[in-house]
Parts: sequence; structure tokens; C-alpha cells
Amino acid sequence: MIRNILFDWSGTLVDDLPAVWSASNHVFERAGVEPMSLERFRDEFELPFEPFYDRYTPSVPAKQREAWFHGYFPEVLHLIDELPHARRFLETCRREGLRMALFSAIPQEQYDYLSARNGFGEFFEAVELGVRDKRECIAGLLQRLGMKPEETLFVGDMQHDVDAARSGGVYACATLTGYNTLEALRRSDPHLIVEHLGELADILERGRLRRLLRGESEELQPVATVGGFILNKAGEALLVKTHKWSGLWGMPGGKIRFGESSKAAFAREMLEETGLQVTDIEFVMMQDCVEPPEFYRRAHFVLSCFAGTCVDELEVRLNDEARSFKWVRLQDALGLRLNGPSEKMVRYLLESDGSQF
Repeated sequence: MIRNILFDWSGTLVDDLPAVWSASNHVFERAGVEPMSLERFRDEFELPFEPFYDRYTPSVPAKQREAWFHGYFPEVLHLIDELPHARRFLETCRREGLRMALFSAIPQEQYDYLSARNGFGEFFEAVELGVRDKRECIAGLLQRLGMKPEETLFVGDMQHDVDAARSGGVYACATLTGYNTLEALRRSDPHLIVEHLGELADILERGRLRRLLRGESEELQPVATVGGFILNKAGEALLVKTHKWSGLWGMPGGKIRFGESSKAAFAREMLEETGLQVTDIEFVMMQDCVEPPEFYRRAHFVLSCFAGTCVDELEVRLNDEARSFKWVRLQDALGLRLNGPSEKMVRYLLESDGSQF
């Protein structure tokens, strides 16, 4: 039975990636190094962070880098907010009677400021901050808190968190809301990967956590889903990028609800995920997506694909599933890194009647 939860902070409970990325680029600029794109930063940032900065600013002393970083960081503190579903999971853990502790690299003053703002500090019986290498410290933390490794789960967003969990002999759950990509997290082989803490709360509430952590297989069933393209007046299709599809571009979509037609599900999912109302919806194709390798967990989707047009030119408003979007002509979409089902849909449309796009 899991009795204890250790939490990472950055990228797990709060979304401070934009702030850290901005402060890191400030360091690079001061050092005369070209700033990084966010995508490249997620691919390359690591903990402990010294080797990362050593690679790009080898001639700058560590103390100078830290002075630049922390001197600039107050300017971007306003960018940091709690992650969706984090509060719900903390409340779920408290309801379930689990002991909770924070185990993080962030400095005390940042934690004090942010926890005073979001109130997360009230959930933790212990807080250990400024940890450079969690792999070296986790055993001591467990001993001080009297937590048995076999009863403890460490939830984090980076390979370093998973590696630390392994070092301490505790279970590791990786969430896709933070710094490392799905591909990177898979390399450290956590016991469980979740899209966000809302999914982990569902698992905990349904009594499935221990079984999944032990690698016991569930009885999997195909899931009826919809997806497709929204077209604007310029004939461009909307693509979104999500962590659960390995950061690849793809069509928005989701599950069909019981009693809902697939066309109605498509209109609802488009509105929920993009904020756009869609009309002139037409069925395009059916796909069997059996365990797509780029998806973050094992799944079999029976995917009904549609295309429709925007009711008007409203601003795209993404929900918490997607990280970014772009409008693109389908002729140009194949030049992007697409997930498998979306690439199949694009090729089908272009080969059947691409002139309308």
C-alpha cells in the first residue's frame, strides 16, 4: 500500500518552466550565447543543472551564472502559476490520509513566495529545498521522515526525479506537465507516466495505483474517439501540439461520450479544446490506432475523423491539454513532425481531394 507521496515542485505542482526558460536565456545573453527555443530547452535541460550550463557557458564561473539567473528571476515570477489539477491531487491525497512531503531544487525564498500565493505549503508535513542532487539525498530524507521506501511514491516531471526514486528504492510516477519530454522520461523507465495530476487523482480514487505501479496489466478495451481538422477562411487547418503525443503536431480530438453521436462529439471536442465553434462538419475516414508508439501510454483508439469550418474567426483558446497551435495548409503539414494518425489523415485528404484545402 502507498502511504507516502514525495513531490517535486517545478513542473509538477507549479508551471515555472516559462520563467526558468526566460531566466536561462538571460544568462545565455549575458554570456554572449544565442538564446534557446523552448522546445530545445525542454530537450536539453537537466538536473543537476550545472552540467547543462557548463555545456553552453563553460567560461563563466558558476557563481556568476547563478547571480545573473537569480538577479533576473524576480522579473519573471509573475509568470508562475499552479498547474491545472495540482490542487485537486493534493486534496485527494489528504482525503486518502497520505503523508506528503516536498523534495525540490528551488531556493527557500522562491518557495516561500509561491507557497504563500497558492497555499500549497499547508499540505506538506516536511519540506526539503535547494536540493542539488536528489539521488544523493532521498535515502536520508526517507529515514528522517520514517517513510518506508516500499510505501512511498515520488511524483516528478524530470528524468532526475525518476532516477532519484530508483536510488531511494521508491516508486516513480512521471507527469508530462513539466520540463522533460515523454521520450526523455521513458528513458528513465518510471513505474507510471501520467498526462497530469488529474489523471493520477483518478487512479488513486479508483484504487488502481498500487496495481499500476507494480506493472500489473489492466483489461484494456478499444476507446471510441473523434479527431480532425478545423478549417479557417484561408483554407488552413488547425494543428495542436500536446505532451501526451510526444510533443508532435496533430489534430485536436477526444473521447465520445455515452449516447453522443460522433459528429456531435467532434463539435464538442473542438469547442472544448480550441474555443472554436465548428460547422459544415463532414466525415472523412475511420482509423484503427492500435498502441500508437508516440502516445504516452498503451491505448487502442477507434478514431472517427472529421473536417469542419470555423463559424467565425474567433481567437483560438486552448485548454490545458494542448501547449501550442498553428494554422497551416495541408500541403505544408507534411513538412512538420506529425503524430501517426494525423499524418495518415493529411495524406488521405491530399490524395483523395486535396484541391479543397
